Amino acid sequence: MIHLFVAGLIGGFAAFLMPCIFPMLPLTVGFFTKRQDDRKQGIRDALLYGLSIVLIYVGLGMLITLIFGASALNELATNGIFNLGFFVLLVIFAASFLGAFELTLPAAWINKAEDESGQKGFLGILMMAAVLALVSFSCTGPIIGTLLVQAASAGERLGPAVGMIGFSVALALPFVLFALFPAWLKSLPRSGGWMMSFRISLGFLELALALKFLSNVDLAYHWNLLDREVFLSLWVVIFGCFALFLLGKLKLESDVSDNGIGVPRLFTGIVVGAFTLYMIPGLWGAPLKTVSAFLPPQETQDFDLYSNKLKMTPRKGDGLVRAKGASGIKYTDLFHAPLGLPVFFDYEEGMAYAQSVNKPVLIDFTGHACVNCRKMEANVWPSVLPLLQQYVIIQLYVDDKTEVDGTTIGKKNSRLQIEKFNSNSQPFYVLLDPKGKKLAEPIGAEYDAEIYANYLKQGLHE
Repeated sequence: MIHLFVAGLIGGFAAFLMPCIFPMLPLTVGFFTKRQDDRKQGIRDALLYGLSIVLIYVGLGMLITLIFGASALNELATNGIFNLGFFVLLVIFAASFLGAFELTLPAAWINKAEDESGQKGFLGILMMAAVLALVSFSCTGPIIGTLLVQAASAGERLGPAVGMIGFSVALALPFVLFALFPAWLKSLPRSGGWMMSFRISLGFLELALALKFLSNVDLAYHWNLLDREVFLSLWVVIFGCFALFLLGKLKLESDVSDNGIGVPRLFTGIVVGAFTLYMIPGLWGAPLKTVSAFLPPQETQDFDLYSNKLKMTPRKGDGLVRAKGASGIKYTDLFHAPLGLPVFFDYEEGMAYAQSVNKPVLIDFTGHACVNCRKMEANVWPSVLPLLQQYVIIQLYVDDKTEVDGTTIGKKNSRLQIEKFNSNSQPFYVLLDPKGKKLAEPIGAEYDAEIYANYLKQGLHE
């Protein structure tokens, strides 16, 4: 869960730079350093203030876990309703950051917290931290919401709490450090239009991230609305507008910055603009390895000049000649075989074929929402195609929502993975002989093509 903690840290530092929090730093630090005749007492209160911030946000993360429960959190990553809800929520957050409206909490909550903050001792300091959390919600709410969405959809029981630990530590740390060393305040930049520009920038990023959750639903339910080139087109437009904004060529009503742009903003605009240009060849099938994990599968692309060069023609004697959508093979109308490989999507059918041709089996437990699965297919599998061709490949989606025999394909495959191989993570690769005996210990994602190739060779040497 270290990635959730790091994401929380990044979110916390980003929140600190927002216009709702950054201007409060000198006032808050000055309050703690001057409220007591004894400077040590003021520093102690500042430390308690930082601890209070951590307790408030970690408590929020634990509350999310208690409300949903561990089993529910494990299903959020692939649940259609939740992913669609997350998409709408992130679009709302993005609109707020871009200046369409302000997200605010009821004034009664804020007034109540302010009244209680006048108390002495730890309770008063805790209420001061609560006032900060409530007053700054219009800036921190979208960041917290996005972080909690990512943590919950990761399926980790303590994911929301871990994410909030990172967020609260990063948010509280500046208040504590500047209380310990108040002279540092003189070196801080003045608050101003740059903070609103930063907030708008986060709005563009939120909007781009929202599309990933919509893509998860689109793939799991086979809507076919957000194929790879459509997804990329939207990202090119979003990041293109982002670059124009940073370079001062696109002005939003909420942007109150001066006409000129600073060097940091210029450099950031150049980087975002270059990233936008980098994605454009993907519209014609370029693999875009840097972001391939977040994109819909390459096989959903209608116009693909890249993969057609890699697609394999079944060799004579293989006994399996399957064009896209070939009849007689289950679910070829639902799933896309990576790189044109001859893939089965049903365990029993694939194992029966492997016995008939006496070939080893590679089972790939995968998922529509699995970013590591897409990264493996886009970055590693093209390098080991000759080895893959020597296997009967069975690709089993554990999150597909197509109903069969009173259940769904995803639940059927997930149950198989748990009961037969004692695992529920994806990707998960299993090498079997035609009779179902393991040829090597299963592995997960392995981005080193040479190591992955050596793993595949283990099943061919038996």
